[in-house]
Amino acid sequence: MKYTAAVIGLGRMGSTFDDEIDQARGPGGDNRGPGLILPYCHGPSYYSSEKISLIAGADPDSGKREKFGKRWEIEDKNLFESHQELLEVVKPDILSVCTTAKIRSEIVIDAAGSGVKAIWAEKPISTTLKEADEMIEVCEQNDVVFAVNCARRWNPHYYQAKKMIDKGDFGKILQITGYGSAHASHNGSHLIDTMRFLGGGDVSWVFGEVENESLDGNKDFRANGYLAFTNGARGYLRSMDCGAGNWNIEVLGEKARFLSSGDTEVLEFEKVGEKISGDLTGNVKIPFPQPARFQGMGLSIIDDLIHGIETGSSPRCSGRDGLAALEIAIALRESHLSGNKKIMLPVKDRNLGIISYESEGGR
Repeated sequence: MKYTAAVIGLGRMGSTFDDEIDQARGPGGDNRGPGLILPYCHGPSYYSSEKISLIAGADPDSGKREKFGKRWEIEDKNLFESHQELLEVVKPDILSVCTTAKIRSEIVIDAAGSGVKAIWAEKPISTTLKEADEMIEVCEQNDVVFAVNCARRWNPHYYQAKKMIDKGDFGKILQITGYGSAHASHNGSHLIDTMRFLGGGDVSWVFGEVENESLDGNKDFRANGYLAFTNGARGYLRSMDCGAGNWNIEVLGEKARFLSSGDTEVLEFEKVGEKISGDLTGNVKIPFPQPARFQGMGLSIIDDLIHGIETGSSPRCSGRDGLAALEIAIALRESHLSGNKKIMLPVKDRNLGIISYESEGGR
């Protein structure tokens, strides 16, 4: 069976982002690179999937509609100015929402009540906690599979590390350290979510600091923070300037240690060896297991969505995971505003939010 898919928002993540990755790699490169494996963004992933028919798109920009239609072979009659028109006329099985976060909640809520089976939304999930709560509620009420594109969960290297953690190879997780220079809600959602994914538990409280010159109302910001996980692990997060350590993730367990440098460009794995003296041990470095094949991350997300449609399972990064990333970012700011006090989760004031950096014209 082939499922039908449509894309709302026909710009970078809806259609053209993979071109930027290709250009950065130059001629002769393969589909792999730090953090990403192509096809990655929504349009090319649907177009490449043998399980999907990409049938429609919507965007108020007529130029983007025209380019999207020609690029991905969509009939003019299935290119719409608004998401409401698309949902009424086409009725896809799977819908991608690649718009600015400012209008994402409205589209997801409308789509969940329209009969779609699954929604693949860009990050961050929304601009406020209340919006995210409503998005999750309506999707659950209508049995809609809801995935948020904090995409490192579908990177095969991070996923392999997660499987090893769940199998017990690391023993008890003690600490997760994440370095990723980014605004906390925008690309910081990737960093926070990756730490949650590998940490193996929810975050119960945080304290943090924010770059003072960037803290302006609800505008996005860079931050550093300390995260306390419900399973006893602790997290150290740096989204301010990371210098030579940008997009490095370290997981420290009782029995093993994993380090991804440059967003999986370099991988290290070592296990505790024999004791040398007292508590001092000599760790044994082991080649990190590589996947048998590198499937495009967008194709892995599609597989996950289809699995959710057919079995009722949650995707690797669900709406609730997207909400958690936003909530942690907000809590870091609220800690800063309180004089770096501990902020308990969940955040009580659901009207709190962040206007993502991309919504202010950033990338």
